[in-house]
Parts: sequence; structure tokens; C-alpha cells
Amino acid sequence: MGEAALRYAGVSVGYHGTPVLREVELTLAGGQRLALVGPNGAGKSTLIKSILGLVPVLAGTATVLGGTPAGARHRTGYVPQTDSLDADFPITAAQVVMMGRYRRIGWWRPTRAVDRRAVREALDRVGLADRGGSHFGILSGGQRQRVLLARAIVAEPGLLLLDEPFNGVDAVSQDAIVRVLRELSAAGTALVLSTHDLTVARELADLVCLLNGRQWALGPPAEALTGESLRRAYGGHAIDVGDGRTVLVEP
Repeated sequence: MGEAALRYAGVSVGYHGTPVLREVELTLAGGQRLALVGPNGAGKSTLIKSILGLVPVLAGTATVLGGTPAGARHRTGYVPQTDSLDADFPITAAQVVMMGRYRRIGWWRPTRAVDRRAVREALDRVGLADRGGSHFGILSGGQRQRVLLARAIVAEPGLLLLDEPFNGVDAVSQDAIVRVLRELSAAGTALVLSTHDLTVARELADLVCLLNGRQWALGPPAEALTGESLRRAYGGHAIDVGDGRTVLVEP
């Protein structure tokens, strides 16, 4: 699978010198899909932001695409949980996607034919080839999420981070997103996605990192998402219902 796209060794991350997440040990190769699983407030989003260099590493060593998190940011794609784009702002879906292209061409340079073609191809890839001229704000939640995915992949990142990409997404959009993620990993892109959905983690991820203030488990889904590890990470919110099944109840 080649050189590691992501390597965290004994990492703690947090704010103002106070750790939010401790003892993270993981290695992700190109083409692998990693799911971050844990309850609300577990540190999943904080870990993703640390990979982007937006939250400081307080202890340990973090290597992203062979360099520092901040240094690798231009080669890292990001699909946020909620986007700062104002739904009423007059911008089309194609213009949103083009924002991802500016990382390659520079904000001060005019777009080229190759950039406009890349935008069309990215929209087509997420199943929205006919919506490039549509106002971003009139699209459904699932369609907007697909536009944001297109914005991330149009820059051709080596590592793609997705923060709860399936929240509030319809079935058609979820299927489209999953298809694209599988295509990207098959082509060698490393993927990290946070999710509270254990079914998504089991079906999509090669590796699962179970978090809640620290790393509780790391491995293939069948090994990381056992009833025992879920009860350790979720505490009283993981209820053993028998037959090897565990139900999670968010506080």
C-alpha cells in the first residue's frame, strides 16, 4: 500500500495547552479508509482538525503525507460537518467546486480550461453534472454535501478528511458519496471519516479508531467494534442486549 499517508505516534491534541484527546497511535497507508468512531464530544472532529494543522499537537509525533500537518494542508482535502457557506449567498454549485481548484492555481490567477473541465468532471463524479449552474442554496442537504465533496476532490488530494459526511443525507446522496469514496481509495487516496453510525464504519472502513478522550481500540471493524471495546469507550451508553449485540444510546 506504499508509504504511510498518516502516522500518529503517542499523540495528544487539544486547545490552550489542555488535551482533548490522548494516546493516539495509528498508521494509515495510501488507499486505506479509516473511520473515527465515538460518542458526541469524543474528540473525533478535534482529531481531524489536528490532521489539518488547525489544532495543535501537544505531545507525540504527527506526520501527514510525509510532513507536518500544516505543511501537508495543501495536499489534504476536507469536507466539513457544517459549511460556512451562506445558503443565501449568490453562488452556483460549480463556483463552490471551483474554490477547491484555487488551491492549485492561486486565488489571484484566472481559471483555465483545464480547471473548468476538472470542475465539470468532479460534479459528474458525484452525480450532479446537470446542477453546476444551480444556486447552491436551493440544493437539498444531500446535494450540497455532494458539492462539498466535489470541491474537496477537484484539488486531487492525497488524503481526504470527512467530518460526519452522512449526517442529514438522503439515501441517494449517501450511495453516491460511498461510491466516490470507494473509487478514491481504489486509486490510492487515503480517507479518514468520522461517524457515529456503526453500520457505516463496518461496511466502509478498513480500519476503525474508537475514541472517547483517548484511543480505546484500533483495527479492522470486527476487531475494534466489539461489545467490550464499545462499552469501554461509551460507558453506560453502550448497552449489552445479548447475542453479542451492543446498542449505543447517545446522552
